[in-house]
Amino acid sequence: MITSYGWSDTLRQQFQTYVARGLAPARVVVQQRGLYVLATPTGEATAQLSGRFAHEAEAGDYPVAGDWVAAAVRVAEASATIHHLLPRRSAFVRKATGGAGGAQIVAANVDVAFLVASLNADLNPRRIERYLATAWESGASPVVVLTKADLCDDCEAHKARIERVALGVPVHVVSAVTGQGLGALNESVAAGQTAVLLGSSGVGKSSLVNALAGAALMVTQAIREDDARGRHTTTHRQLVLLPNGRLVLDTPGMRELGLWDADAGVAATFADVEVLTAACRFRDCSHETEPGCAVQAALADGSLEGGRWRSYVKLQRELARFTRKDDPRERAQLRKVWVKRARNYRAEKKQRMEE
Repeated sequence: MITSYGWSDTLRQQFQTYVARGLAPARVVVQQRGLYVLATPTGEATAQLSGRFAHEAEAGDYPVAGDWVAAAVRVAEASATIHHLLPRRSAFVRKATGGAGGAQIVAANVDVAFLVASLNADLNPRRIERYLATAWESGASPVVVLTKADLCDDCEAHKARIERVALGVPVHVVSAVTGQGLGALNESVAAGQTAVLLGSSGVGKSSLVNALAGAALMVTQAIREDDARGRHTTTHRQLVLLPNGRLVLDTPGMRELGLWDADAGVAATFADVEVLTAACRFRDCSHETEPGCAVQAALADGSLEGGRWRSYVKLQRELARFTRKDDPRERAQLRKVWVKRARNYRAEKKQRMEE
């Protein structure tokens, strides 16, 4: 059974240390609070963490959907106890919501990240940029999926709008109702590979899983008509084995996606902006009023959209907060920079209003 879930020779080698202890390899297919469902060599089993694992593990070391674990399986009871987590080859990480402030692993060991957005009034290129940065950082290959094409009057215009920010990333327009684009989307994931669906509530992730599977596996719910915003349908993370041998991991909708240590992901997402910042006359250019600033020149001639530049600056600010939290001197220096930029922004805004 685990072969269908992506078990490989590499994983078999990593698992050798646990064989003598009588443990079995298993993949987490459902994660819901403290309970798990595993795909094991003898079938599915409900599972919990061992007491030692639960006590000693750091926050980011708890298993999530997609993880491979070493477990003691009780075949007769169809239950198991998880003792160890195998090394992850990819991990989609975000800043935990609420007051926790730490890292939250959303999905692990995925090959492709389907970044799902709906072709409605809530379609936002800035949100796509944020998802792209986190996807590139995860180690998975991002693919943008624009859903509900059957409800959109001008899909190509919206697709072109997103392609301008998704540099080098495939953008698929699909409909779970009519089947539009599903064939091409299927081909972006090879048999045996795992794709994770990531996006806000109500964008059609669960409907997409059902359409790809050809069966109603996941509960679905319509978006609110008054503001085009979605409501939570999926409440847990679930890995689904499709009839064609591909694996799809459905996740709950995310109302916010805070960056977590995603410097490389932001650089990959904004490769065009990074080229501009490196082309400025001065190495320490703040990209505001200095002569020979390539960024300001691109903004002036329209080759760089103002919204994209502001998005880049915003994400860089988030990363700066992340890296400076334990460095008082760096914190003070960066505060001076952002105070200066805020002052310049207010002055420019006042000037525009007076004009």
